[in-house]
This record gives sequence, C-alpha cells and structure tokens, in this order.
Amino acid sequence: MASFQGINNNIETLIPPELLITQIMQLHASISKLETLRPCKQVNSLFTHLVKLCTLPSSIDIESLPQEVQDMRESLINLSGRAEGLLELEFSTFISLTPEPMKNVTLFPYYGNYVKLANMESKILTENGVVNPKKVAFVGSGPMPLTSIVMATHHMESTHFDNFDIDEKANEVARKIVASDVALEKRMKFETQDVMEVRERLGQYDCIFLAALVGMSREAKVKILGHIRKYMKEGGVLLVRSAKGARAFLYPIVEERDMVNFEVLTIFHPTNDVINSVVLLRKPKA
Repeated sequence: MASFQGINNNIETLIPPELLITQIMQLHASISKLETLRPCKQVNSLFTHLVKLCTLPSSIDIESLPQEVQDMRESLINLSGRAEGLLELEFSTFISLTPEPMKNVTLFPYYGNYVKLANMESKILTENGVVNPKKVAFVGSGPMPLTSIVMATHHMESTHFDNFDIDEKANEVARKIVASDVALEKRMKFETQDVMEVRERLGQYDCIFLAALVGMSREAKVKILGHIRKYMKEGGVLLVRSAKGARAFLYPIVEERDMVNFEVLTIFHPTNDVINSVVLLRKPKA
C-alpha cells in the first residue's frame, strides 16, 4: 500500500525541523480526536495536509528526536495506516461493484502515485537484473492491490503474482476487481495468510515485495525480514518499502542494520511526491 502518496512540492527551501515537528504534532492531536478515520471531508483534509508537510524538503533526523516525538510518530504511523486501509477498502468496494472494475482502478485518488512508484521500482529491478520474473509475491497487498496490477499490466506481462494479506475482506474485494480481466485473473492469486506462517512456499519466488505497513514497529519489521530471508530462495530478491526524513512520520523506516545477512543492492530515496523509499535486497547464494 502506498496510498497517501503526496502532493508536488515546488518549494526547495528546507523547512526548519522545529517548525515541522510543531505542525505535525498539531495535526496528530487533531487526527487523534477524530471520531472516525473513514474517508470524509475532515479526514481527507487532515491527511492531505500531513502528506504535504511530510514531503516538504527538510533535514530532519528521525533518530535524534526526543522520546515523546518518537511516541507521537509511532501513533501517527498507526493512524495513517488505519486511515489508508479504510480509504482503500471504500474505493475498492465501490470499484468492484462497477461493470468493468479493472477499467475503473484509475478512479482511486492516488492511482497516479502507484504508477510512479511502480515505474520507479520496475526501473530499480531492471537495473539489478530482475526482468520479467516467473513468480512474484506481494506481502501486504490490501484491498486495492495497485502495485501488483500496475506491475502485471505494464512491467511484468508474463509474471505470476501471489498477493498475501491477513485480511480476508481485503482479498475478497481485490479478487472481484481482478476477476473482471480474464487474462490477468489467470496470473494473479490472493491468499489470506500472515507471512510469518508462510514458509517453504516463499522459496518459489524470484522476487518478493514487502509493503511499507507490514511490520509497523522496528522489532516486527526485523522479525519479518529474518523470516522471509530464511525461507526465500538463494539469489532471490526482496524489495522492501521504507521511508526517509519527514516521510517517516507516515511509514516505518528500514535501516541498513535491520537487513541482516542480505546483500544490499540499492537504497533509493525519492524527492518527488512518491513517499516510499525503496530498498532492494538479495539473499546471497551459500
């Protein structure tokens, strides 16, 4: 999921970290008081404002923030994740009920950002020798599996995709959308499973994507990375979404020290309106 992908910033001047933190804390206070995180004018407005702030150029060092700001950041990532899930579910449910759902995925408000993110990730994969892999797994695909859809239709036209999510409701709507394209349906499956319970099967994939919101805390993320590494095939690649600077108020950061026993191929931090950083790892051959 990469839904709250931002809004273009033409301001190249850096926003002072103190000002940025003050404004983000004010937004966090307002978001915390909301009765619901479901899409509505107030929710959309607060999160749009938050995304604008977090994509402004800044020199903020997340590691050095005081504990109360760290706690607020953790809370904000959780709130953003929940709001993002509800936004995706609402739109995917609506799109799944239209006559030709696959033709209507472009109605999703952040569709353009998914396209940019997929273009970026496809370029990174190609540069590292991953071209039209046979089998790909996407972990944390959600109700609106746009990365898999965009990748399968524009970049990996013969690849088989297995999408894993712990929420059956999310998979149900995602299946409905993809079912409207017969050719794509043959190449795309949805599994309701926690990745920590998927073992030997992970060895089938040439490339595994790990969504930004799978493993919300550092400890959870490190555990998941270790589990995937243990079972994935030697020489296989793992594409992990991360965040840098102020964007880390929206998504968890994956640090290099968290990538134990992986070969780090690339770490890319976007400066445009795409929020997620991309970390490409390979499991070394024994």
